[in-house]
Amino acid sequence: MKKKTIWTIAIIMGMSFLALLFLQLEYIKEMARMKKEQFDESVKSSLSQASRNLELNETLRYLEKDINDHNKKSKNKNKKDSVMVAVNVDDGTSQQAHHFAQTSKSGGAYSSFEMKTSQLNPSNASKAIILFSDKNSLSQASKSMQEIVRNRYVYQKSLLDQIIMTILYSASEKPLKERVNFKQLDQDLKAELYSRGIKLPYHFTVHSQDGREVYRCPDYDEKGEDNFYEQELFPNDPGNQAGVIHIHFPDMDSYIYSSVKFIIPSIVFLVVLLVTFIFTIFVIFRQKKLSEIKNDFINNMTHELKTPISSISLAAQMLNDDSLSKSPSMLKHVSGVIADESKRLRFLVEKVLQMSMFEKQNAVFKKKELDLNEMLENAAHSFQLRVEHTGGKIDVDIEAIDSAIYVDEVHFTNMIFNLMDNAIKYRKPDHPLNIMLHTWNEKDRLFFSIEDDGVGIKKDNLKKIFEKFYRVHTGNVHDVKGFGLGLAYVKKIVDLHGGEIRVESEYGKGTKFIVSLPAITEE
Repeated sequence: MKKKTIWTIAIIMGMSFLALLFLQLEYIKEMARMKKEQFDESVKSSLSQASRNLELNETLRYLEKDINDHNKKSKNKNKKDSVMVAVNVDDGTSQQAHHFAQTSKSGGAYSSFEMKTSQLNPSNASKAIILFSDKNSLSQASKSMQEIVRNRYVYQKSLLDQIIMTILYSASEKPLKERVNFKQLDQDLKAELYSRGIKLPYHFTVHSQDGREVYRCPDYDEKGEDNFYEQELFPNDPGNQAGVIHIHFPDMDSYIYSSVKFIIPSIVFLVVLLVTFIFTIFVIFRQKKLSEIKNDFINNMTHELKTPISSISLAAQMLNDDSLSKSPSMLKHVSGVIADESKRLRFLVEKVLQMSMFEKQNAVFKKKELDLNEMLENAAHSFQLRVEHTGGKIDVDIEAIDSAIYVDEVHFTNMIFNLMDNAIKYRKPDHPLNIMLHTWNEKDRLFFSIEDDGVGIKKDNLKKIFEKFYRVHTGNVHDVKGFGLGLAYVKKIVDLHGGEIRVESEYGKGTKFIVSLPAITEE
């Protein structure tokens, strides 16, 4: 699959996941907003009803107080009712006259009325007379009852008028702290909130109109007080006599978002799917890159193996050609070519097998104590002719005093030779090559560096040179032989010996490899 196709699919799927995630978040936001509006409306309704209950309770309190006072005084001196009874002996009827008078505290009369009734004397009247009374007597009794009700209404109305005047001119002049029963207010608030499905803990304060705090609930908590609700108390009183209640809910946010918590698992699963998708795309690109690298490796390996195979094949043909004379010098030359090319072929195969072995963690080291200074001097001697052939030289700067290391001789020597071989491979064409070998100690570590003045490495390639099969692209020119395994092998050997390797390079000026190893010090 082409990289462009993979990118197209990845972008479409990624945008789809992000769109779904955005819609989920918007849905949660909208549900939370609706829940908040419902919560606000319920709290405002509860506060309004609690404020109204406060006024009703005050009115009831004054009403009960006034009635009790009035009844008490009426029993003592203000109740002046008289009853007069007159009996007519001739017709057996009796007449009663009731006189009522109710007075106020100031002495004024609420009402004054007289009720007159007449009835037959049951002992002197016959049953027929009792059953069939005069219609005029019934009409007179009905009118008397209506007058009683009317006068009672006037009385009750005057009583209520007095209570209202008392509330207007007496209650409103009292301090807010004396007018409000804060315990009852708290109970009313709780009852109203519970009736609307709000069972959250709350805290409230009561203030006067000028901002002075009159009351604060005992367990007041400042958490969440920035988002409060307020309601005016006694709103119909004069402005300076009214009060304001402030209420807030510390756990309001958790209450609002608790209604949408069932969506949270779906968002978590969606995020997991998005991360999995991103990881899958990353793996696909990585596998595609490895596939391209392996294809390059196969092409390069084929090119590398063809040379020694062709040389061996040509030498075999010369030996089988009867037309050629088989002189001792010619046989020695042909056998030498076969030996050299076979050795080269074996070396190339060994590199691949070694990396495969290290990849499977099957490598077994035969470590022993060696001298790093001596190993570098031997490597310099081995490569001296090849470097001098370019017109350059190898300099060795030995500064390390504690140069003993505990390593596998074969693999560690191959590691140094790989670095030296790279310096020669990537030299500047038609330019003398100079190599500097340097050793030194730093704390409990032993360092050595191999520096050349070759073509150098671009910054974009520095992070990739230790990857297996990676080679710096040189187009279609195969002037540098190899599989891209040399530096990967070097990095693996250094890591398995507990060391570290880093590279410093500037394109066009040269490269420097620095290796750090644990040194063996004498106690």
